[in-house]
Amino acid sequence: MPIVNRIAEFHDDVTAWRRDIHAHPELQFDVHRTAALVAEKLREFGVDEVVTGIGRTGVVGVIRGRKTGSGRAIGLRADMDALPIQEVLDHPYKSRNAGIMHACGHDGHTAMLLGAARYLAETRNFDGTAVVIFQPAEEGGGGGREMVEEGMMDRFAIDEVYGMHNAPGLPTGSFAIRSGSMMAAADMFVIDIEGIGGHAARPQRCIDTTLVGAHIMTALQSVVARNVDPIEAAVVSVTTFKAGDAFNVIPQTARLTGTARTLSAAVRDQLEERMTEVVEHTARAFGAKATLDYQRHYPVLSNHSLQTDFAASVARQVVGDRVDVNTPQVMGGEDFAFMLEARPGAFIYIGQGDGPYVHHPEYDFNDEIIPVGCSYWAKLVETALPAG
Repeated sequence: MPIVNRIAEFHDDVTAWRRDIHAHPELQFDVHRTAALVAEKLREFGVDEVVTGIGRTGVVGVIRGRKTGSGRAIGLRADMDALPIQEVLDHPYKSRNAGIMHACGHDGHTAMLLGAARYLAETRNFDGTAVVIFQPAEEGGGGGREMVEEGMMDRFAIDEVYGMHNAPGLPTGSFAIRSGSMMAAADMFVIDIEGIGGHAARPQRCIDTTLVGAHIMTALQSVVARNVDPIEAAVVSVTTFKAGDAFNVIPQTARLTGTARTLSAAVRDQLEERMTEVVEHTARAFGAKATLDYQRHYPVLSNHSLQTDFAASVARQVVGDRVDVNTPQVMGGEDFAFMLEARPGAFIYIGQGDGPYVHHPEYDFNDEIIPVGCSYWAKLVETALPAG
């Protein structure tokens, strides 16, 4: 099956929703306007049940098929939040909120799932329940974790859950997926160093925290280069180094922060343990003290094998052979991982075409792919829950 005809008919409507959301971006859990719009549209479509406030500001819609004898429920998830980036493109739907923009395409994700919900509520050509999940705070806030911890999966009896994200650089309207680990665990760390401050002209009386910090920064790269198996993947990036306020003062303290990325639980454990040792012992060698606060955020996003094969087969129904089932792993994080830890499922990329990558101030979601994404969602439900 190609694009669903009915979905193609309301392409312009979905585009208008997407651009309205784009013009009014909101951060993390403060997606009040977006969530209200989603809930309003779901009720307008005649969705059987609309629940707000899950995961603080998340919205869940329940659509029952013409038949419900299968007793099965399929969850479909989209994210709603934007990023703290100033938009630079000057289009009619440019962000009206200074310093905030939809630079990751969550406006498109939300609009496409709304389009699928409209179609599914109109046709109900399936046996079971479609649960549409609109999640806040994907960009670092862990909204997916909060929705799961509030019991969403059990409350709506979700059997399997699926997610989708646009991918700049992939051909427009194509799909890409892989079984197993696809996106990295995304962790943060804070390193606090204490030395002895003093006059910069008398370094012999001080323990220089900037020197200690520089050595720690360098030494941390040895963890990836010399401790992690070269066949495995890991990234340690120090992204801030804050110390001192004057050109002639050696600072008493310094702080480094950064991110660590891994694609397996074992390497994640290894990285935390070894980084702690390197930080403490490097500082001690200079007579300073240092502590590492390693903060685990998003786990590895790992697709389940059967559901990956199923998602790929549905994608082929929509776009034929333009489905890559062995897309490369990436070190970016995604909190849909929490939902995949709670239920079997799969996460798929939809090709955005050429243009700036996500998190760029010139990024904009490609409205051409809206019917493709909506059709994928619709066919996924109808195929997973056949009405006979």
